[in-house]
Amino acid sequence: MQIFHKFGDYMLIKFIVCFIAGIGAGLGTGFAGMSAAAVISPILITFLGVDPYMAVGIALASDVLASAVSAYTYGKNKNLDIKNGTVMMIAVLVFTLVGSYVSSLVPSTAMGSFSTVMTLLLGIKFIVKPVMQPKSRLENASAKQKIIRSVLSGILVGFICGFVGAGGGMMMLLILTSVLGYELKTAVGTSVFVMTFTALTGSISHFAIGGAPDWWILIFCAASTLLWARIAAISANKASPKTLNRVTGVVLVVLGSAILIFNLVK
Repeated sequence: MQIFHKFGDYMLIKFIVCFIAGIGAGLGTGFAGMSAAAVISPILITFLGVDPYMAVGIALASDVLASAVSAYTYGKNKNLDIKNGTVMMIAVLVFTLVGSYVSSLVPSTAMGSFSTVMTLLLGIKFIVKPVMQPKSRLENASAKQKIIRSVLSGILVGFICGFVGAGGGMMMLLILTSVLGYELKTAVGTSVFVMTFTALTGSISHFAIGGAPDWWILIFCAASTLLWARIAAISANKASPKTLNRVTGVVLVVLGSAILIFNLVK
């Protein structure tokens, strides 16, 4: 009987940790197109002792449904550029592999905090200088120009994501808003659309190499992330551009600060 009690207690701990991780990951995905790996991985490693490689695989798997349901919600509200998003997705997938290969050839660098710092800076940017509407470079661009820019952006995002190992969602959001000129809702919608497929590819490769995950942890994380991503995406599409910028900025700053503090005290 005592064994069952211990098993039940451990399952409860798993559920609580995964549920909390899913809240941060889901809000980050639904509001800002942020990868769940940035939130879920350090929490699973720290509080449940999950192997780092497997933790990333679980986080990416959790990201698939959360990003898909977020993309559906943004698309339903006409805040998704599928055509150019698909072009960018292909470039991201190809050059993530290229970046990963190049990374294996060079000495380890001190770029581990890259995505965390970028999350903080991007959050501050959305609070201080909101992205209210599409920029003229997007509105005046031809279909050919948009495709070329999407390919070049996908190459940059994919290579950095593969080389550094993180930051794909944040890089996409930064490039879609600041470089390509998307307003925030369409940028997030397009970002989560691309992340659905990159997360699927990444999770499959992780499990193929590292073996099967702890299925209960995966189920708990995926369910919580999906729930909160759905809530965040619905709220984001109903919010005014100014409110969405501020909420997204706050979410990014809080998550970025939490991850930064974790990295400093671990």
